[in-house]
This record gives sequence, C-alpha cells and structure tokens, in this order.
Amino acid sequence: MKKKHVEVWDNILAVIKDNIPLQSFQTWFVPIVPLKLENNILTIQVPSHFFYEWLEEHYINLLKKTIKKELGATGRLEYSIIVENSNYGRRGHSVKYPTSNKKAVQNRPVNMPVNLGRSKEIPNPFIIPGLKKIKVESQLVESYSFDNFVEGDCNRLARSAGWAVSENPGKTAFNPLFVYSQTGLGKTHLAHAIGLQVKNNFPEKVVLYVQTEQFINQFIDSVRNNNQNDFVHFYQMIDVLILDDIQFLAGKEKTQDVFFHVFNHLHQNNKQIIITSDKPPVELKGMEPRLLSRFKWGLAADLQVPDLETRMAILQKKLYTDGIEMPYEVIEYLAYSITTNIREMEGALISIMAQSSLNKKKVTLDLARQMIDKFVKSTVREISIDYIQKVVCDYFNLPVEAINSKTRKREIVQARQLAMFFSKKHTKNSLATIGIHCGNKDHATVLHAVKTINNLMETDKQFKVYVEDIDRKLKM
Repeated sequence: MKKKHVEVWDNILAVIKDNIPLQSFQTWFVPIVPLKLENNILTIQVPSHFFYEWLEEHYINLLKKTIKKELGATGRLEYSIIVENSNYGRRGHSVKYPTSNKKAVQNRPVNMPVNLGRSKEIPNPFIIPGLKKIKVESQLVESYSFDNFVEGDCNRLARSAGWAVSENPGKTAFNPLFVYSQTGLGKTHLAHAIGLQVKNNFPEKVVLYVQTEQFINQFIDSVRNNNQNDFVHFYQMIDVLILDDIQFLAGKEKTQDVFFHVFNHLHQNNKQIIITSDKPPVELKGMEPRLLSRFKWGLAADLQVPDLETRMAILQKKLYTDGIEMPYEVIEYLAYSITTNIREMEGALISIMAQSSLNKKKVTLDLARQMIDKFVKSTVREISIDYIQKVVCDYFNLPVEAINSKTRKREIVQARQLAMFFSKKHTKNSLATIGIHCGNKDHATVLHAVKTINNLMETDKQFKVYVEDIDRKLKM
C-alpha cells in the first residue's frame, strides 16, 4: 500500500528537523502544506514564490536525500505556489485581496517541478559580465599575520581557534568564530591573520574582511539604488566572511535582517564566518534574538589584557620587525606603564622613536618617561602587581623572579611581603589574586604579610623609611 502524502511529509519533516536549526525549521518548513502524492510525486504547497526560491537555493540537497529515502530513486517533488498580489505589504504581513463574497481569493496554484539534481548558481553583480571567476578584493592587511601576532595566556584560546579555522574553514566546530575584547587588544589583528592564512592555504577561496560600518553603508546604497538582491547575492558567494565590530549593527533592524539571511546561507553551505565585537554575545544590546542565538552556535573567545611578559614580547617583536634597537630598560618601562591597551602602547613606542629621530636624541629612560607621561597624564595611571614587584625588586637590587621563587631567604621573603602590602594598597585585586602573583601564595599569606609590614613600620624607623621611599617611587 502506498503511503499517504501526509505521512510521507511527516517522515520527511522528522529527518529535516534533526538536520537544521530549530528556528530555520519553523520558518521554512512548518508553513508548508502537503497536498497530494500521485505517481510517486509529492506535491507541497508553499506561501510564495520567494519561499519556493529560498527552499530550492538553501535546502535542495537535504530535500533530495529525504525524498529518495521515502519514495525511492524515482521519487519527485513538486511545489504548488500561491501567486502573490504584486502590491503585497512587508514580508510576514498577511494580505487580503478584494472580494465580493467575504472569502479570500487565491490565484490558481502553479505547479513547478523541481530538478533535485541541479545546483542553482547566483550571478555576481560586482564583476564585469563575461568574467567567470569572482574577483573580490579581500581588504586584508598583510602585516596583520599570525607571524606578527604574539601569543600569550591572554589570547591563547582565541589564537588557537583562529588557527584551526584557517586550516579548515567552515568545517570546524568554530563556525561562527566570535572574537571579543576591549579596544586595542588585537581582535582586528587576529581576524586579518585568519583571513591571510586561509588565503595561503586555499588560494581559490574568496575571503573578505569588512568593517560593520562599511557593510551598513553598502546596504544603504543598495536600498537607494534598488539592488538589494545583488547586495545579498554578492555576500552569499563569499567563502570566508570577516565582519569587524558587529556591535555597530545594534538598533539597525533592516541591516540585521539582511545579515541574518547572509549568515544563514553561508553557515548552511559550510562557509566560514568570523565576527569581532567589543562585548560577548550575551552583553550585546539592540540585537535581534535570532541573530544573537546564531552568534552562539560556534565559539566565543575573548582576548584579555596581556600580562607583563606578553606586553614586552609585543614591543620586542615590533622593534625586531622594524629593525630597530632600543635599550631594554626603556622597553621594560613602557610595558610597565601602559597596561590595558596594546594599540596605545605601540603608539607610545612609535612616538618615542619619532622624537628620537626628529630631534636626533638618543633613546633613554628619561626620554621614554617624557613621552609616556603625555599618553597617561590625562588618566590616572594604573599601578599593576607586576609594576609593584619591579619597583620593590629594583629598590633592593633583586631579580623579579626571586619574589615568585620558593626560597625562604630573609631579604626575599621581606621583598615578597612588601610586594603583597603595596598590591593590596594600590590595586583593586583580591587577596587571592595578589597571592597567586606573588609566589603562588594563598590569601591568608597575603593578610599575614600586610600585618607584618605594618608592625615593622611601627617598630623599625629605618624600615619605615624604606616603605615610604618605595611608595613615592610607585606614584612617580
């Protein structure tokens, strides 16, 4: 006995539901109505011609497999399309046709057989007619490569995920790859590095880096010129799309809607999407929930504020790349002084070099202090645990590594206690965090150190002078 059309369609839906996101299933398959099954041809009714085109463009392979599974190799699918009035309203709004008998009038259904073996090609509107290959300027900056990206604990996860994506774009669990951080910590550099590495590994792939504001302006132009479809089709042909600063899409509903469709097409066709933001997905405001849910499909990786060693490595890497030598103490001072923004730190380095070159002055610690003061005088300079350790160790002529060692020598124990004391006084870090940075100690050890230093200041005048002297150096 032949299966009824409703049973066949229910079986097909069960398979499709397990293979696509729930939101896509509800949007594109729930509205479909099975009409009949005759001569191994299943006829389904869809709401519009646009609906039919979307199914054919995005789900043709999935439909092909499920039809063959249910009806065999000779199984076919036909669409019955309700032709729309040309004056319909916005997509998603119901349309009432003028009638005299109080019933909605529908145009005669048009049956459109589907060739399940054919793949539909989308023309590229931004190339000269006659050219077969897509020619897209990637907009990638060559200097923003993985070779120039300094890895540290602050960025290891994001960097590793980015490398994995560049080796196998669109086919890892990191799609989309959502990279977020505060301003100036390297997310744009990492995004470019991924794109460049993809181009090295897969020269035939079309890679595009685009700033979100540029994407928005292009969409506005397409609306003004009445070629929105060309705009969407162009982005749907990209193999690796890198969208920088996605937070600027907030509140722009129509642009979010068009990006939603671009995102769906790319993701369902195993194209790689890389997004950067100044906030994690859960903190983005003014975004449609359906977009936010898609941002969470892959991996969200953050770039944190780099530690002292990473900051120094970044400066040394830049100097090496530019073929410039600079005294170690200047590099060290710069890394200690500017702690929360890599871009600002590199800007200070460039200013020091420019000042030295233009005025024919030798790069010295005094010159570095003068230039750095201009960068940080408008804000309260942050005193970090690393900087405190450096000042304390310099004062007692000890290597910084000594504080983090397990030695019980009296002078090192006292330097460690002083570092804990000043860290509690000048930073907002918890006792546990201070302890970890000062020899991997617990919070009780930090409390004991603070109490010991206070007692010594009350009983030893010379020790009190040491403490006050170090305190002044920290505030310089």
